[in-house]
Amino acid sequence: MDRMPLVNYMIPFDMEQYLSYYGTHFNKKLFDFAVSMMRKEDRATGTMKKVTPMTMDELKAMLEKYKIEIEPNFMYDALYLSAMVKADYWGSSIEDDEHMARYIEDVICDVDGYDGIVFCRFLADCTAKSISIFWDLML
Repeated sequence: MDRMPLVNYMIPFDMEQYLSYYGTHFNKKLFDFAVSMMRKEDRATGTMKKVTPMTMDELKAMLEKYKIEIEPNFMYDALYLSAMVKADYWGSSIEDDEHMARYIEDVICDVDGYDGIVFCRFLADCTAKSISIFWDLML
């Protein structure tokens, strides 16, 4: 890892522990926590509904189908992005699996992006929404 984008912040001990194991990437527990808060508006009723995420096997099959390779350490980041697509973009700017897969690749493999971009975006969203993360529960 070239640099840690969080070096300018006071990091709680439990978060430091998380970062020492996973770096600035999602693990299964953090993914589950993040997705548990995702909602999508049902256009027919106007109500908000929980997002049902893909499984890891479904994601891997989709990426393989479109010949997209994601580093193993970034797979939960990719799974998070797939859930975010379903919550925020599906049926609008992203209408099919191929475009979802390409979006995931574009974000994770962006040549002028940075390591941990998905994780850091999630942290920024949590901060903006005053959502606390109990890092000891994410280990």
